[in-house]
Order: sequence, then structure tokens, then C-alpha cells
Amino acid sequence: MTTIWADKSPLFIARVAGILYLLLVPLGVFGLLYVSSFLIEEGNAAETVGNILDSESLFRLSIVSALVVPLVNMLLVLVLYRLLKPANKTYAFLMVLFFMVSVPISMLTELNHVAVLALLSDADYLSVFDLDQLHAQVMLFLDMHEGGIFIASIFYGLWLFPMGYLVFISGFLPRWIGVLLVIGGFGYVIDSVLFFLLPDFDVVIAQFTFVGEVALPLWLLVKGVNVERWRARASASA
Repeated sequence: MTTIWADKSPLFIARVAGILYLLLVPLGVFGLLYVSSFLIEEGNAAETVGNILDSESLFRLSIVSALVVPLVNMLLVLVLYRLLKPANKTYAFLMVLFFMVSVPISMLTELNHVAVLALLSDADYLSVFDLDQLHAQVMLFLDMHEGGIFIASIFYGLWLFPMGYLVFISGFLPRWIGVLLVIGGFGYVIDSVLFFLLPDFDVVIAQFTFVGEVALPLWLLVKGVNVERWRARASASA
């Protein structure tokens, strides 16, 4: 990775990171939020199953979209490593490590949606289950999918802590963005803890703390980084 980006301008690297980060917005909203909210009826297995069967292509597309998200995010974190490494190599490595842990969790979580499709496939081996049993299993796998997302969200939050710190101390990006990223990290972690400890708590904290994850890519695209300060930090850390 270092060799590939060695001759690239920090402004170019910043803009690639900004594009990748913003690309995650439609992919994540569609794959992880929109389709689930559109198809799943809490407490109503029959209606949920009917919605999935009526919109099976949409459901399958959400699986693909959700699988693309961690792949794009892997590219993003490696680009951000190159961009933020001059601030502190150790914290940059920690940022990559925390995010990479979330990748297999996120991708394996989608197996629950694959299981839902298998249960609704009319395969011969499913004849041992009656309709209510099939519907109950569908809801079980949908609940497991939601739980997997919240487990992955722990690491979605943790990777923002070193990233926010790197932005804050970098000198070539605004400190306030670093503060907002750390706040965003707390939002993800708190939501994950609340999901398992207080399952009836319906407020999603991250919807109020995600501002840093919008501010950073927009800043990288529009403003980039302070090239002179970036090169100074890069030379000092070489």
C-alpha cells in the first residue's frame, strides 16, 4: 500500500478517501437500513414473509449492497492510513486493526439473510416444517442479523477513536472534525451496549452523533489537507 501511494499527492489521497467515504452512505443506507425498515414488520411474521417474497429482488440486492460496504470500507481505511500515518503510525495502525475486525463480522452477518431466503425457497427438505415454524425461523434469522450488525457496530465505533485522535493532532486537518469523530465513536458503542442490555430502548444514539463522518469526507473532497503541514509531518515521521 505504501509503495502504491508513495508518489501520490496528499490532496489526491484525501480526495480518494472522501469519495470512498461518501460512497458508503447510499450503500449503507440501502443495504442496512432502508430495505429492512421497508420489508420487516416487527411482531408480524406473516406480513414480513409476504413482504420479502413480494420484493425478493430488493431483499437480495440489499444483501449484495451490505456485502459491498465492508469491501469499500477496507479500501477506505487503507487510504486513510496513508493519509493519517504522518500524524502517528501507532494510532493509524490501531485504526486499521479495529476496522478490519468488523469486516468478517459484517460479512458473516449477511448469512442470516441468506438463511431467510433458504427458508422461503420451497426446497423439499423444508417440508418437515409447518408454515408457522418457517415464519418463526425467518424472524429468528432476521433478529440474529440485527444482532450481528450491532456487534459489528462496536468496531465501527472503536475505529473512530484513533481516527478522531489522528485528525485532532494532525495539524493538517481541523481539530473540530477529530472531536466529532470521537463523539461519533461513542454513539456506535453506546448503541451496541444498549441493544444488548436494554433491548426495548428504541432511541438510536448514532443518528445524533454521526456528524463527523459527514464532515470529514466533505472536507477531504472540498478542502483536502494542508499539504505543507502534511509533508512536514510525513518527513518528521519517516
